[in-house]
Amino acid sequence: MSKTISFNELRRIKDSLPDGTMHSIADRLNVNVQTVRNYFGGSNYAFGKNCGMHIEPGPDGGIVVLDDTTIYDMAVEILKEQSKEKEE
Repeated sequence: MSKTISFNELRRIKDSLPDGTMHSIADRLNVNVQTVRNYFGGSNYAFGKNCGMHIEPGPDGGIVVLDDTTIYDMAVEILKEQSKEKEE
């Protein structure tokens, strides 16, 4: 299932993640950590793969279409858990 968001929103999510999250997601999905970084807007394809992220120029950093939301969903879940812990 694909998802469309702004590039700036995708970067905001990435920047809000706790330290070590990229490695944690990569380990859980059995992919290279650079592949996860590329998902959030990185561009080092020598060490990581493209994860089906398509960017179109536009306002708010442009529009991003995520072909597979697995990494996005994991990141959002981590942020929800982090928010719950802060409330307690």
